[in-house]
Amino acid sequence: MTLEGRIAIVTGSGGGLGRQHALYLARKGARVVVNDLDQRAADSVAAEIGNAGGEAIAIAASVTDEASVRTMVERTLEEWGRVDILVNNAGILRDRSFAKMDMSDFRLVMDVHLMGAAICSKAVWDIMRQQGFGRIVMTTSSSGLYGNFGQANYGAAKMALVGLMQTLAIEGEKYGVRVNCLAPTAATGMTEGVLSGEQLAQLDPALVSPALLALVAEDAPTRAIVCAGAGHFARAFVALTPGQYVGGGPDAGEQVIARWEAISDPAGAIVPEYGFMQAEREVASARANERTLTEA
Repeated sequence: MTLEGRIAIVTGSGGGLGRQHALYLARKGARVVVNDLDQRAADSVAAEIGNAGGEAIAIAASVTDEASVRTMVERTLEEWGRVDILVNNAGILRDRSFAKMDMSDFRLVMDVHLMGAAICSKAVWDIMRQQGFGRIVMTTSSSGLYGNFGQANYGAAKMALVGLMQTLAIEGEKYGVRVNCLAPTAATGMTEGVLSGEQLAQLDPALVSPALLALVAEDAPTRAIVCAGAGHFARAFVALTPGQYVGGGPDAGEQVIARWEAISDPAGAIVPEYGFMQAEREVASARANERTLTEA
């Protein structure tokens, strides 16, 4: 499978996982914009791609700076005429237990991960809609999906990206814009000191990047969350159990407690196509209960 003719922007690709993403997409035939805060780091990766026979340009820009991101996209259009793929990879860590966390560090992590992805996605959104093709990949994390000690800021930002992906996928579907999430586990500068030496050796970032092909190809899915690490790939879902109708009586709270296991039972769980499906099903359940009482 090839990405020949596709133009990709990879944020935070001057090193680590982003570098591997850029190299991988280039090997698959895409022309790549290597974005990083550090111009020299971006230049190095772009040169690496060029030396391997690919095409790349290096653009230094902060994903939190709307003007700089617009300039990056404009330069991409001047160079290659379109933008097909955006991989929102840029990120930082400011780990600390919530009790000791300063709110400035919470805001900073949210700003880089969430707002950075939103700013970059907005900068290419109209372009992708008008050309009838677009692939956007958000970088989420198991810390956001499932939580992790000392990462309240990071986890909140990463789960927020899932919500952003869900809505953009719905809004972009009729325009050929597909939006997905990648939850990587990789040995990078962000994970040093968190994992053991043996684990870091197994979690080569290069083993994550192949997941991108499924998410940016011609027949890519949309609204998928792919978990990848150490050559292992899995899907994560935000699911909704069948639940139980309890009603609004004076003992409703007690009924929720009494039926907790049944409410939590994952058997028959669904992945809603859109958020309002929750309300639709709740109303349908209430109406069904009313009909049962009437017939009785």
